Amino acid sequence: MVIKPVWWASVFAEREEELKQKLVGAPYNLRYTELREFMIHYLADAVAYHPLESGDQNYEAVHRTISKQLNRLSTEAGADAPLCVISHSLGSVIASNFFYDLQYARRKPEIVNPDSALERGDTLSLFYSCGSTLPLWSLRYATFDKPIQVPSKDFSAKYPDIPGEWINFYDKDDVLGYPLKSVHPEYDKAVSEDRDVNVGTLIDSWNPLCHNGYLTSSKVITPIAEGLHNLWQQVNVNAMTVHK
Repeated sequence: MVIKPVWWASVFAEREEELKQKLVGAPYNLRYTELREFMIHYLADAVAYHPLESGDQNYEAVHRTISKQLNRLSTEAGADAPLCVISHSLGSVIASNFFYDLQYARRKPEIVNPDSALERGDTLSLFYSCGSTLPLWSLRYATFDKPIQVPSKDFSAKYPDIPGEWINFYDKDDVLGYPLKSVHPEYDKAVSEDRDVNVGTLIDSWNPLCHNGYLTSSKVITPIAEGLHNLWQQVNVNAMTVHK
């Protein structure tokens, strides 16, 4: 198994830090510094990522960070390796948009190696979203009725007996994380499960700061690991059957 992180926030990090220095510190000395940093980090990321009609903008720059890591992943794991995506917060929106554009959009994201099935998104088989703000983005559209396909059409064609899964984890105390299945009947079909989990530490598991606790919680990590293990077994059993 090969894992590659995508640090898409690097696209905005320097400018957001400059903005914070200009607005929060002297001469204004605004109160609630930590909360303001939290807001700049999450709200400004969402504003900056907003796609524009013309030119090569932040939307494309963010998606290129995914393409580069998919290329590295493909090189190490193999161009036909099953692809699992683990996303958090705005990252779940970005991942959804990226694979939506691969699956449906006329203007596809830049792909480093178009010959790689993995980089084309054809091997997408598992998708995990944590603390997702994706339901809030549904307000941008008159209808929000076309979720990404998990597993992808090509993966299902190759492995018709492997269902894949999309589990959406949310914590009731997390004001940035929401269920997905109730957004639209098509999302109800696409998302395998909205799973209510309690994440975080004794300090933040009972308040909105739990938003940063998903990927350190066994309630999230364990089912993801089980999903990866089950997929590995299913793909390899299938490969053995074909070989025989």
